[in-house]
Amino acid sequence: MSASPTVDAITRLTSELADIHRLGVAVSGGVDSSVLLALAARVLGREQVVALLGISPSLAADERAGAHAVARDLGVTVVEVTTREMDRAAYRANGPDRCFHCKDELFTTIDTQVMAAHRLDAVAYGENADDARRPDRPGSRAATEHRVLRPLADLGLTKAAVRSIARDLGLACADKPAAPCLASRIPHFAEVTPAKLRQVERAESALHRLGFTDIRVRHHGDVARIELPDEDLLRAISEPLRHAVRQAVTTAGFRYAAVDVGGIRSGAFTLALVATHD
Repeated sequence: MSASPTVDAITRLTSELADIHRLGVAVSGGVDSSVLLALAARVLGREQVVALLGISPSLAADERAGAHAVARDLGVTVVEVTTREMDRAAYRANGPDRCFHCKDELFTTIDTQVMAAHRLDAVAYGENADDARRPDRPGSRAATEHRVLRPLADLGLTKAAVRSIARDLGLACADKPAAPCLASRIPHFAEVTPAKLRQVERAESALHRLGFTDIRVRHHGDVARIELPDEDLLRAISEPLRHAVRQAVTTAGFRYAAVDVGGIRSGAFTLALVATHD
């Protein structure tokens, strides 16, 4: 009888981390980093694992709270790492490589301020095998340059496999929709600013309170372009919610609310540019 995916992952991760005593895991509140944190705690012991949470205007408050909740449930210490990617002109310029500059800032800060202070032998992050195959993940290059480990991808764990393991481990975030950083809502080459990020966060938070769990509010100046799963589109443009949806985004500082009939699309801005240059 074959081992369960979770048991197999723990066995193989034990081999992957054989030379590591203390590990830092970059967390975001999402399922990938949460599963990696949980597996590492099983393999190394929760006292030997530190959850590293990057704090900046691009991290939504709900995601920050979610990351803390997961770590608390696992009994793992959280270290908040304040990053200043907004000080980088290349990050604010918001080209297709924006994620590289964000991750480079995070991993540089960890290298200079956290590794020695917490006696870490290595740092890992939650890239899965599906992410590793995508062309719109420039943050992966920053991880490579900083020698950050990517155990989920190395073990060949896809997003579906990661969610399966999360359910097996009883993680509350097992079925949580993906929630990329707030800067991903701003079209490339439109400047990233704290004010825009606050607008997006306020709008998405209000829409979450209306019951929309999987959502992107894309920032197009005065227009908030709302992406939703197909099953939520009709509900968003019909009463009694239609007025509340509009109010959610106008209260956040937009003038207009537009529901995108194309639905929700991961990497909507970056993939189009990557395909253009290929």
